[in-house]
Amino acid sequence: MSKRLNPQLQQKIPEDAYCEKHLEPLLLFCDDDQIILCGKCFQAQEHRHHVVYGVQEAAENYKMLFQKISNTLKEKLEVVKSMLADEQERMEEEQNFKEMIESEYRLMFRLMIEENEVNFRGLHGYVFNLNLREPSLNQLTEFAAELKEKFQETLQRLNDLGRENLNKLKESETRLSEQICSLQQIPVELEKKCGESSSALLQNARYSLERSESLLLQCLQPAQTADLSSCQITGMSEMLKVFQRPITLDPKTAHPCLVLSEDLRSIRLRNIQQHVPSNPGRFDFSASVLGVESFTSGRHYWEVDVEKATKWQLGICEDSASGKSDAPKASGDKVLLTGSMMGADFTFWVFPPLRKVFLREQMHKVGVFLDYEYGQISFYDVTKGSLIYNFSCLTFQGAVRPLFSLCIPNGGTNSDSLSICLPRVSS
Repeated sequence: MSKRLNPQLQQKIPEDAYCEKHLEPLLLFCDDDQIILCGKCFQAQEHRHHVVYGVQEAAENYKMLFQKISNTLKEKLEVVKSMLADEQERMEEEQNFKEMIESEYRLMFRLMIEENEVNFRGLHGYVFNLNLREPSLNQLTEFAAELKEKFQETLQRLNDLGRENLNKLKESETRLSEQICSLQQIPVELEKKCGESSSALLQNARYSLERSESLLLQCLQPAQTADLSSCQITGMSEMLKVFQRPITLDPKTAHPCLVLSEDLRSIRLRNIQQHVPSNPGRFDFSASVLGVESFTSGRHYWEVDVEKATKWQLGICEDSASGKSDAPKASGDKVLLTGSMMGADFTFWVFPPLRKVFLREQMHKVGVFLDYEYGQISFYDVTKGSLIYNFSCLTFQGAVRPLFSLCIPNGGTNSDSLSICLPRVSS
């Protein structure tokens, strides 16, 4: 199929826009061969059945295509930038998760060595059933060496998987960075081409178009990494129940929007603030309350039922009063886990620093573990018996107290509540 020269193409022609062979003006563009033609060239046998446009029309067609694909490339650039940010965040998350699992193994090792009678089940298929009621020094040393060896084997596997995952993520980061460079460069070239004369724009027009389309068709996927949770200890929350404490709530610190139960173990939100006595230790910004108990040493564990809360915070707060008065202040440093319903999903954040935890399922019961001397705070999904997040190597400046919080409603009603679980009584 061919297209003939129309009268609108009769215009002033630059002196160099003439066919060298026929000395005719170059007013036609053969789309099949991607060359500019004069009228006599167009009559040649090789172009007779080709698609031919006027130069101006062809230039306008390619200009529109270039502008359209340039906009699409810019949209893809933002997508790839987001993917790169996600991969970089995953690298940090992988390293954090690996360090958290290592911390859990160190904690487990300490607990198992310190206990006189060890009967823990569930560490990657190993069963520990050792009666050390009256152990000799040799028996204890042998047990410690065997336990350490098994932990080191698992930690080595964790390190190998972590290294493999990190390499995959770095390779993905490199690929995405390279594509970002191309996605930034090509639209600039296309926009520059659109500003050129018609004949200059049509030079290598198809190559520029195909190169851009090829970049658009490249489909980059996030790195496929091994799941480090296969190395994670399960059942730690069960092991920690030996440290479970009966926590009670301190009414003197409760925000006016919180209603405390008579037994001081549950809180719920009310839509109107109560008239409560003024107290320098009362929370006046967040709907929080502290536990009566304060800790300056030792290991402590408590569990909280959060099933009826759509947004909650759990953790510890440093007691800024440090025992100098009967009115502790609620302004001390905090270590927090936040759960929040977002549509059909739950999102979880920890602080400090503020960091997202990649979990999506609602939790019914959360365990909180404090090891004061080792500066460790751990949060557990009690139902699954799995770690949510832990903080290691913290430094406490005095007493710390459990903290519980619900989200103050922004209009409307809110019936959120949470309850502290009582320790299980041994029969």
